[in-house]
Amino acid sequence: MADETHDGGAGPGGTHDGGAGPGGTHNTVGGQARVGALVQAQQIGELHQHIQAAAPPEAGPPFQLPPALRLFVARQAEQERIRRAAETRPGDRGPRVVTLVGMGGIGKTALSFEVGRALGDRFPDGVLYVDLDDFRRDGAVELADVHAELLTGLGVAPEWLQRSPAGRQKQYWSRTNGKRLLVLIDNAASDTEVELLIPASAGSMAIVAGHGALPDPPGVDAVEVPMRPLAEADAVRLLRQLVDDERLAAEPDAALQLARGCGGLPAALHVAGRWARKYRRRSLSKLVADLTVDLRERGVPVVEAVWDAAYDGLGPEAARLYRVLPQFPAPAVSAEAAAALLGAGLLPAEEALEELERAGLLEHRPEGYRMHDLLRGHAERRSRQADPDGTERAGARGRLVRWYRRQAARADQLAAGRRMTFAQLESALPDVPDVEFDGKNDALRWLEAHRLALYGCVRSAYDSGRHEDAAALCEPLWTHFLDHPHYADAIEAFGTGVAAADRLEDRRLMVRMRCQLARPLWEQELFDAAAEQLRQALSTAEGLGDDPQDRKLKASAVEFHGLLKLARHDWAGAAADFEQSRRGHQAIGNAYGVLLQTYQLGKAAFGAGDHERAAELFEAAHQAARAQERERMTARTGFELARALRCLGRIDEASALARAALVAARERGSSSEEVRVLEELARLADASGDPAAAERHRTAARLLTERYGGLAEA
Repeated sequence: MADETHDGGAGPGGTHDGGAGPGGTHNTVGGQARVGALVQAQQIGELHQHIQAAAPPEAGPPFQLPPALRLFVARQAEQERIRRAAETRPGDRGPRVVTLVGMGGIGKTALSFEVGRALGDRFPDGVLYVDLDDFRRDGAVELADVHAELLTGLGVAPEWLQRSPAGRQKQYWSRTNGKRLLVLIDNAASDTEVELLIPASAGSMAIVAGHGALPDPPGVDAVEVPMRPLAEADAVRLLRQLVDDERLAAEPDAALQLARGCGGLPAALHVAGRWARKYRRRSLSKLVADLTVDLRERGVPVVEAVWDAAYDGLGPEAARLYRVLPQFPAPAVSAEAAAALLGAGLLPAEEALEELERAGLLEHRPEGYRMHDLLRGHAERRSRQADPDGTERAGARGRLVRWYRRQAARADQLAAGRRMTFAQLESALPDVPDVEFDGKNDALRWLEAHRLALYGCVRSAYDSGRHEDAAALCEPLWTHFLDHPHYADAIEAFGTGVAAADRLEDRRLMVRMRCQLARPLWEQELFDAAAEQLRQALSTAEGLGDDPQDRKLKASAVEFHGLLKLARHDWAGAAADFEQSRRGHQAIGNAYGVLLQTYQLGKAAFGAGDHERAAELFEAAHQAARAQERERMTARTGFELARALRCLGRIDEASALARAALVAARERGSSSEEVRVLEELARLADASGDPAAAERHRTAARLLTERYGGLAEA
């Protein structure tokens, strides 16, 4: 079968280099000087000598807070204390930091949003928000992924993100230096989680909502704002805004009793208010009396009785969705995913979500519907009561995994094109609609938007014994990883894929999953762990059959072994592996595989300093790519050939290839590729004795790097 290349974006600071992927189809190039640039070469005519950097698009400052849709009362003292902190400059040594501490459901997030919206004008460079629970795995937060989230909010494209945790930290400090930013950090569990997320500017401010009491981050004199339950008068006032009828004024004792029962927790008061509003024709005293009876008979707290009452008032579909929502492995659920949980059509799912929102049991955000952790616990308890043997929960998990497996595979087909895969496309769920993708970019955006659910479904599938589903989900997640390297998620998911393949005793999957796992390991410089995965992959590959697909997979595993050696600068070892892989592709007539390994051999030769041999190999790969009409590989091989020719002193030939690469990079809209080509053009100008042109190219590269948030070369 023919393969289509999918090139993941490689940041200028990474080693996101090479590799046909487990199926011989994925190829990305890193941004270090020894690796070169991604370009798209085309036949061009005359080029003017004065090449200027393409003007980057202008974008407004980020504002990542949801609209003020929920009612908000009181907290005047807390708001005033935060405002004073915003007005008081701690000096030039660091930003202002405020920590909000209090129990869950007390309203810390709502207060930070309210204050963030009010103070937004004071921070003209933007307002950022990050929820650390979205990045928490087994109790620990992956700060590299948090930095990636914040950097993306600051306008840094994935192709510009540094690969290493240290690189992303430096990039975050560089991007926030001298800015006036407000950063809201939610659900922090320790000071160490916060320390490296504070922006590097005295003109900035961070508001941190903690799980509990947070000590000041090292070297920071934070202003602590304790948050206590709402006073009774404020709690009643919030209820009045929520219910908005005469009963609260006519029955003040009942209103006060209901507010007391909610313990002053806004999360509970919102549910209670929605519940009371639903039964407008009943007296408030009667409603509260029913709750009191429930309290006496079952011995549950009043707040639990409030949630029970809200749940008992739901229709059958909304109640069932409420019970199974804790099975959703991400913070925000979409209507389509809710339909999968229910096994129902989109309209019933949307109606159920809206009913839960009206009941105060869900909150709607732009990214989907979210459930408060306190309510999630209540939903789990009600689920165990209604479904003691877990049949309903297991069915919801299974449908959700199947649906995400199918949608991810469909997105992968659009984003990566034809490539060697082992999982069959899952059949559509009855009555549950597929996502409609509007082309490759839309498919890639969907994978990124749903990544927490996708990675969560890998874990859920494996824990449920659905090992085939777990491994199958990892295949499209490879495509996502190449464009959005969330390392903690990828290493966990691909490691789970390895375990699933071992359980299935599927040799092909065992080879594929280990190759997928090896790459994020070595990109995080965990070379020994990557080597062990590839050792096992090669050993397992020896037991594969002799059909073309098995032989192709063997050649791919050998290539991965070579790529690891390339990352470790073992040029001779890498060349030996690439040569062996090339022979394997030649034996099965895979022309693209031969082209790719010729290209990899050129990189190994270039790294070893054998520029003559590198030029020969890159020239052969360049001609093959043109013959096969592979634009991306034509560009990449052409650019690498230019670098080799420069080292051989063949400046005119190299300059023509590099100028073509610059045109192609701009046509593709890749700023990181453009910078790499400009830097190469500067070297060529130096070599040709044109320092003015060299300076122009370096200035253009520097301006683009600064504009897109990259780190300048040391």
